[in-house]
Amino acid sequence: PDPQAGHNHEQTQDRLCGGPQPNSIDTSLSHHPVCPALCTTAKCIAAHTCEYRSRPSCDESWVEIQSKRTIKAENEVEANKLVNNYRFGFRKWKSHVTERPLEVRSEVVKELYSELNVIKPHSGRLITCGNVAYVFFFGWWVSLAYFLVGILMFVTIAGAVYGRLCWKLSSYFLWPFGKSIHEVLCGKMLFESCILLPSPTEVPIPEPLGRPLRTPYWHRFSTYVWLLLGYPPLVVIHSLACFFSWILVFTIPVSKMNARTLGVILLLAPEDVSNQGYETRALLCCYHAVNLYYYKYTVDGINVFAVNLLPLVIVALVIGYIDRENQYASSEVKFAIAIGSIIPLSYYIGMGIASISAQSNFAVGAVVNASFGSITELTFYITALVRGHQAANPCLQEVVKAALTGTLLGCILFIPGVCMIIGGLRHSEQTFNSRSTGVSSPLLFISVGGVFAPTLFSKAYGNLVCEACTNSTGGNSTSNSSGPFVCHNCHYDLNNGTLFHNHVEPLVYTVSALLPIAYIIGLIFTLKTHSHIYDIHVGEEQVTGHHGAVVHWSRWRSMVILIMATVLTSACADLVTENIQPILNQPNISQYFIGVTVLAMVPEIPEIVNGIQFALQNNISLSLEVGICIAVQVCMLQIPILVFFNAFYDVGFVLLFSDLHLWASIFSVILVNYIFMDGKSDYFQGTALVVVYLILLAMYYFAPSPASC
Repeated sequence: PDPQAGHNHEQTQDRLCGGPQPNSIDTSLSHHPVCPALCTTAKCIAAHTCEYRSRPSCDESWVEIQSKRTIKAENEVEANKLVNNYRFGFRKWKSHVTERPLEVRSEVVKELYSELNVIKPHSGRLITCGNVAYVFFFGWWVSLAYFLVGILMFVTIAGAVYGRLCWKLSSYFLWPFGKSIHEVLCGKMLFESCILLPSPTEVPIPEPLGRPLRTPYWHRFSTYVWLLLGYPPLVVIHSLACFFSWILVFTIPVSKMNARTLGVILLLAPEDVSNQGYETRALLCCYHAVNLYYYKYTVDGINVFAVNLLPLVIVALVIGYIDRENQYASSEVKFAIAIGSIIPLSYYIGMGIASISAQSNFAVGAVVNASFGSITELTFYITALVRGHQAANPCLQEVVKAALTGTLLGCILFIPGVCMIIGGLRHSEQTFNSRSTGVSSPLLFISVGGVFAPTLFSKAYGNLVCEACTNSTGGNSTSNSSGPFVCHNCHYDLNNGTLFHNHVEPLVYTVSALLPIAYIIGLIFTLKTHSHIYDIHVGEEQVTGHHGAVVHWSRWRSMVILIMATVLTSACADLVTENIQPILNQPNISQYFIGVTVLAMVPEIPEIVNGIQFALQNNISLSLEVGICIAVQVCMLQIPILVFFNAFYDVGFVLLFSDLHLWASIFSVILVNYIFMDGKSDYFQGTALVVVYLILLAMYYFAPSPASC
């Protein structure tokens, strides 16, 4: 390199090797098998850049080193979570598992968690689309309720003071923006314009002499008139406003405003509004009814959308197990609610897995991931197979196979494709180390090949049997008429003979035993023999403590939530299979299509969200690994478990797939590995994957239903 480049190189080395950064945890390679002389720690990468870049034997290693990112986290728990994200076999998790101090968050996030009792300097416009929408959706009926309650209080005479309070609040809630409600510390509340105040500081007001004495709040007759007649209807009104504004998520400020009014303001003495005040403090001040960034809002570490969907679980269980006769809800409604309730349960299961893995060693994390990572899908598959066997309905077996294939197609094509599109629109072109999928991508070929090997074997040695064969002249297959024959319901006959029991069935068990072994070998590779790749360091010292990390869920709490979510998932899956038959009986929709779409992809919605968030942060490697990890677990864990479950409790599950499942899966694996070869992604490649996925869905939509359905 030239002298100027060398000078820049030294500056880079000084910057990287200048000492440990506080509160920074980095993970990097400790040595490299190809170039042992190459120091690959974060401090020495720059020092050896020029020396080894020119060596042909190390060119590939240098590309790999460049693609490695130093992982930084606030504490060891978050560092373990991030490292687990890069490990084979671990589900990828985006959200934090520890509490983050509010003071280190961005101003946008601080605004989300700020209370509505601080007056802030505000120079923006108050007449916005969100504020105007508040008037139409919330303001007018809340204001009307206060006006009517005020009339009721005047009628009682004893509650006239509360009537005046209600009329003032009626005006306030019609347009609360730019106004504030203050409580005088000696017993008074004021309505003021908060945009006129120069700062959020509280300004004391001189106390006048001769302050009148007041009857204690709970010794007044008017208080009980208010609590019996005026307060209850307002509880209903504010509760409804809180509920609807919280469910809409982006209007959570409206929910906070109504909750604070209900819990604080309406329980204060009415003369705090009418009398003159002394020292005041702000109780309520709102500037905007809508904030688009509330999709980031969390409650105890759980995203607000998952929190809002959790009541669906209760609704599904109540109407599913109580209304057996479909008097209050149809089977279609029960099916929709039950399948929707699986989404928050999947999120809670993922949060529990991430929390336990981040707080434990990698062996425990691997066991938890392997045990609970596929629990949502397995509960549905096993429940459907058992119910289909008990009801003598072989159609559910075909639906399970369609759901397995749909999960494969969605994780191989749809999830990477959507992540590439969204990430490419923000970052133009995203690069990733093609070797980062060096463990998972080849296993896709192994796993898909192993899963569909019995199907290929049966097609090679099975007897093709057709029914209702007729020739062009209308004769049946036994006639001597010449001409082409048209046959229907053609299938490979395996059960009538020794081929299935003596050849295909042993092959199924052999493959089902080999696939988990390959999965375990992948775990040993990343957790044992090559664990040095993911060593965690803080500066020069190994991390031993949590550095004051406060986790949202402890290990025991996470385990309890995992078990509860698993039980609830089983109950909801039972309701799905119980009420799915009317959906399957729809004449215009193939059962294949229902399996590969709704049943396959609904449980994966939290994973899709995680992948999109990784892509938006320019971490496309993890976005791709999200789908590959699920696909590998489907083939190497879920399907073998179903096979061995069928061996112990015969539910009629046979590992033989239709031609459409077979060729769609094989084509998808070949396509995605071809796209991953160059180590680059953009929205065009993502569009190609999504379009292919939609074409396959169209094939399933127009495909005839299985013969057993």
